[in-house]
Amino acid sequence: MRLFYFQVVLTCILLSYCSREKKSYQKQADNQEHSLAEELRVFYDISSLPSYLDSTISAQVSTYDTTWGNDDGFSGRFSFLRRNEDGSLIIFDIKGGGVINRIWTPTPGDDTLDFFIDDTLQPSFSVCYRDLFSGKKYPFTEPLCGNQLGGFYCYLPIPFEKSCRITYRGKKEQFHQIQYRLYNKGSKIKSFSLNLNKEEKEALDKIKSLWFKTERGPVDFYTGKPLVSAGKFELKPGAATTIFETEKGGRILGIELSPSDAFEGLKKNTDIKITWDNESMPAIYSPVADFFGYAFGSASMQSLLLGCQYNKAYCYFPMPYDRSAKIELIQRETAGNPVRQLSVSAKIWYSEEERLMDKEGKFYAEWEKNPEATAGRPHTIAEVKGKGHYVGTLLQSQGLRAGMTIFFEGDDSTSIDGQFRLHGTGSEDYFNGGWYAMMDRWDDKMSLPLHGSLGYSLPFCRTGGYRLYLSDKLSFMNSFFQSIEHGPVRNDVPADYTSIGLYYCDSPVQKAAAPSSELTRVYIPDTLYIYPQLMDFTLYGKMNVETTWKYGTGGESYLFTPGIESWLRFSLREIPAGNYKLYFDLIKGPSGCEFSLWQRQKQVSEWLPSSNQTELRVNDLYVCDLTLLETSKTVTIRFKTDKQRNSLLMNRVILIRK
Repeated sequence: MRLFYFQVVLTCILLSYCSREKKSYQKQADNQEHSLAEELRVFYDISSLPSYLDSTISAQVSTYDTTWGNDDGFSGRFSFLRRNEDGSLIIFDIKGGGVINRIWTPTPGDDTLDFFIDDTLQPSFSVCYRDLFSGKKYPFTEPLCGNQLGGFYCYLPIPFEKSCRITYRGKKEQFHQIQYRLYNKGSKIKSFSLNLNKEEKEALDKIKSLWFKTERGPVDFYTGKPLVSAGKFELKPGAATTIFETEKGGRILGIELSPSDAFEGLKKNTDIKITWDNESMPAIYSPVADFFGYAFGSASMQSLLLGCQYNKAYCYFPMPYDRSAKIELIQRETAGNPVRQLSVSAKIWYSEEERLMDKEGKFYAEWEKNPEATAGRPHTIAEVKGKGHYVGTLLQSQGLRAGMTIFFEGDDSTSIDGQFRLHGTGSEDYFNGGWYAMMDRWDDKMSLPLHGSLGYSLPFCRTGGYRLYLSDKLSFMNSFFQSIEHGPVRNDVPADYTSIGLYYCDSPVQKAAAPSSELTRVYIPDTLYIYPQLMDFTLYGKMNVETTWKYGTGGESYLFTPGIESWLRFSLREIPAGNYKLYFDLIKGPSGCEFSLWQRQKQVSEWLPSSNQTELRVNDLYVCDLTLLETSKTVTIRFKTDKQRNSLLMNRVILIRK
């Protein structure tokens, strides 16, 4: 395995310094000019999304730990290609014509980035690193540039005709990913300039107008007037219901299903199945909830082209086909597990514009379910044979061991045509985020047009994310492989992974997993850990609160110093109703006070001491038995303090279902 990864490292290094692999792809020069205006078009006109980008190489430079540890930028050791005599850092250096599609970092500095385009001795332009995302430097503005979920992202394309080098004037850099595409030798490329022309400015305005709309539909993405097939369907248990079918070539432009809350729940037993041209395997076969970006059975995702909004599930990816198309909804039924009949309204937008077979791929979605991720091997998101391009990832991941979401330390990696081209620096990084389990960073669900968090829960030890590739779609000529690790090293953190890989291809699916009740049910653990760093709590009286990472729990510990008659109430609304044994993981010490637990005005525990002559960690102090009702999901800690014993140092709250 180490030898295998070593080969990956060598390949990525070679790709960072040269483009020799391009020789195997070279054809006639593309007559189309690759300019900023043209690169921006796909952000507001997605009709070209099925089109191949022949003779191009997609790759990435990142700060991943090439020794296969987890130092992906923390120390800065792997964060630059070389250091200049003045101490500045070269972080990107590519020869050939191409475009930078994406720049991401969770650690932008306040020093300057210098962009040297086409072998210039002086920078073509310079910008404060942080202002690449802040909106203060035009044209690096919303919605293509910004920061949320702990990550800073820039999707403004930066084309270059001959070469591109980026230097950071700071003396230390940490995490970054720079994704780019190299075009075939002889391609016409208009290099980037900060002085945008009228066409480029208008393209940016079109993107803003579209992306900032509160509600979008197929008519916002396509010119002309699409055809519409609409109806109301009764989904019977154990049966497949056809909601759209045609025996004539064309393309699907939009799918909408409502009400979307009909597909919520822990069983996820309604599937969507789409078949093109009577292929032996469906192009899409997945639980409805997984395909439309639900998180663990609840609607979550609201991206530009896929998700749920206003109680409607939607998909606006263009889907061309040659001779026929069939869309089915299937209600799975198993013995002893009754399924109710559903009434669903469906609306399908389509056109009779047939696929250009030599220029466009068909749309496919690979559903992968891995209820126990294999130790030593990453989770496979997509494995494709043929010619096409990859356009999206949806991932739900849940640890099978209670505690911190350590599995999300895993890196993504991408192999294109047998060569490893992209390697990431962490799972939330792959989704343009950063710093999971940190307040106001990767700590809750949030949707942006191209990426987002599907949710985050420390008690359930689970999270998920999504990312769409538009201008940065990953082209392949023969094969494509996308995976993500579960754990910081060695893929050794037990986890349950569910993913959807979205792509266009000229070859049909060869094999695919079929959804089943055993695979699709959401896992609910019996042991739940609540970390105070994401605890929703309310204070009564006077109380000082300090945080520390000192005690090695994987998260923050909180030191509460209450005054006289002070209370601390915290919410358990995320926890299912039921009967539990409740434990505290805390640090006993010389200043530890007594405390007791209450449910509103009822005392439910004895008074318990937290004092000790020296600091002592007690990770399983039994507090009480606790019953949570749907109408009562808070508990309150009350304190007995004096001048010497006036604090409670809490690591975690632990609930074990009885």
